[in-house]
Amino acid sequence: MKLSRLFLLLIIAMLVAIFFIFDLQQYLTLDALKVKQATIENYRNNNYGLSVLIYGLIYIAVTGLSLPGATVLTLAGGAIFGLLWGTVIVSFASTIGATLAFLAARFLFRDAVKSRFGYRIQEIDEGINRDGAFYLLTLRLIPLFPFFMINLALGLTALKTRTYFWVSQFGMLAGTIVYVNAGTQLAKIESLSGIMSPTLLGSFVLLGLFPLLAKIIVKNLQQHKIYEHWPKPKHFDKNIVVIGAGAGGLVSAYIAGTVKAKVTLIEKNKMGGDCLNTGCVPSKALIRSAKWFALFKRSQEFGFNNAQADFNFSEAMNRVHSIIKTIEPHDSIERYTQLGVEVITGEAKIISPWEVEVKTDDTVKTITTRSIIIATGAHPFLPTIPGINEIKALTSDTIWQLKELPKRLLVLGGGPIGCELAQCFARLGSKVTLVEQTSQLLSREDPEVSEAVIKRFKLEGIDIRLEHTAKAFHFENDEKSLLTEHKGSAVKITFDQVLIALGREASIKGFGAEELGIILSTKKTIAINAFQETNYPNIYACGDVSGPYQFTHVAAHQAWYATVNALFGQFKRFRTDYSVIPWATFTDPEVARVGLNEVDAKVQGIGYEISTYSLDDLDRAIADGEAHGFVKVLTQPGKDKILGVTIVGEDAGNLIAEFVLAMKHGIGLNKILGTIHIYPTLAEANKYVAGIWKREHVPKMLLTCLERLHAWRRNYA
Repeated sequence: MKLSRLFLLLIIAMLVAIFFIFDLQQYLTLDALKVKQATIENYRNNNYGLSVLIYGLIYIAVTGLSLPGATVLTLAGGAIFGLLWGTVIVSFASTIGATLAFLAARFLFRDAVKSRFGYRIQEIDEGINRDGAFYLLTLRLIPLFPFFMINLALGLTALKTRTYFWVSQFGMLAGTIVYVNAGTQLAKIESLSGIMSPTLLGSFVLLGLFPLLAKIIVKNLQQHKIYEHWPKPKHFDKNIVVIGAGAGGLVSAYIAGTVKAKVTLIEKNKMGGDCLNTGCVPSKALIRSAKWFALFKRSQEFGFNNAQADFNFSEAMNRVHSIIKTIEPHDSIERYTQLGVEVITGEAKIISPWEVEVKTDDTVKTITTRSIIIATGAHPFLPTIPGINEIKALTSDTIWQLKELPKRLLVLGGGPIGCELAQCFARLGSKVTLVEQTSQLLSREDPEVSEAVIKRFKLEGIDIRLEHTAKAFHFENDEKSLLTEHKGSAVKITFDQVLIALGREASIKGFGAEELGIILSTKKTIAINAFQETNYPNIYACGDVSGPYQFTHVAAHQAWYATVNALFGQFKRFRTDYSVIPWATFTDPEVARVGLNEVDAKVQGIGYEISTYSLDDLDRAIADGEAHGFVKVLTQPGKDKILGVTIVGEDAGNLIAEFVLAMKHGIGLNKILGTIHIYPTLAEANKYVAGIWKREHVPKMLLTCLERLHAWRRNYA
């Protein structure tokens, strides 16, 4: 604990100790107040201003230190200053004291609680940022909840101080008036319990429910305002219309069809979306060919002295398209039709919150629907670099049409797509230059992850240009080049083909979202709430078009929530769970991650411990000739709870699954250590990293006692 926190804690402890040691509570009782009432009133008459100041400071001190006696002090306010001024003084003093307690709790304990319960606190903070004022107002209006507990508990959240102050000021006003008014009749009060009759207490409870009722009313009014210009159909053709047949759209249609809802799936291009046709499937197919070729080049390492291979790039690309064709039936119109889904190939346009117009080659029709799910995906981002239109840049969508291997390939962008394809083409024989504007590849990962990937890339002949900013493309004398800036100097890079891999942007145009007024986020994705709803409560979005993650498996994950909420949200809604999101980059070495890494933990101020196991010590990795990489686990300080895992090495994307399961179901490293793992496998690395954590947390005193026990047993038969 920092010295400033320790100093404040000592002061608070000392003041609280003085209060109880010297029995100051005896002065804050109803009997003491009634006995001293005449003396206090006489002092007030002679020193009004000073009496207000002293009373206010005492009240602030009692509430700020969370001491007993605030109720009696409130009565005293009415008895001494009357209803009007007593209410004013008590209202401000109680709010100031409560806010001081709130701030003290935040200063003393917020960081420690956040460090210990990072994910849980993050979820609570999201709820507080969204509805904190309503929750606080409800708690203030219902005196069943001790106010000092509210002060301390909310201090541990992200609630803004000014919000806490004004909501407390307003929320406590009703109770303040009741008690101050009672204080004006002090002589008639026999006990504190007599103030709060069951009727009055019930009234407070009803008053406390008012913010929640008001919220529901406001929500209904907002919905009425959103829909007031759109006539609602009397009946609907469909329960759901899904726009886009990528991962999110397919899963949405599948779920809706499975529960016997009437659903229409509309796709204007190819079923399967980017993942099947231009993303996951083709890239992994080509990566497999490239990896086989890279292993072939290491043939002597495995005992083959005269191995030969006749590589044909065109045939490798044919294999890619053959694999797409093989997988296509999984996402085909025929399959989904058999599942009860109406599939239409055409262009969809939302023309009202309940109507979707569909244009096919020969027809235009309008479908009415209770709910709409937007799953239009994303497309490669093309920057506005001068000259880019003249050099016929490739993207992750168009690179699969290549028939010849580029002799010199420039890859612009050092994220997952850029790194995967840069290594892939380098292994197949291209001279690859990888240009990245930042100081590391895979910028979302920890620095040592980037270093491991860079090390392998350099061994394989990839020319890596970090901290190079693209300025302009040129096409002169049949030669293409990129002018970059590196640390103030101009650097020219020549190439035959360029792959732009600077990320993907949501496909938000062309289907009526703009005309309907569907709100976008700051990242130019469709803005959604925690239930996948847009600003139209019956229109949902999932996958890359909404974010926040652009992964196929996350699109499918979101699709479940969007569909279930669309179909059953009037009865029960489900908040999308992002607590355990894994992903992998399929470079060699593979990079897989779930949960926090060190960079994220530091940014979020979450405490952690690190356990790292190096794969160069793993028997199976050594036998496979893949003895490189590591398993890195972040855990809660002093506990085996897993906060996050990063794996760099062979088959990392599969190895991470054990940790994903563990995090999802609250399994710690102790149980992973106690699980049998087959020998020899790469999966043993997961057990060994748990063993490293265990060795660091063995109770040393116990070991010392055991050592003495063993020594004693050696000396006595």
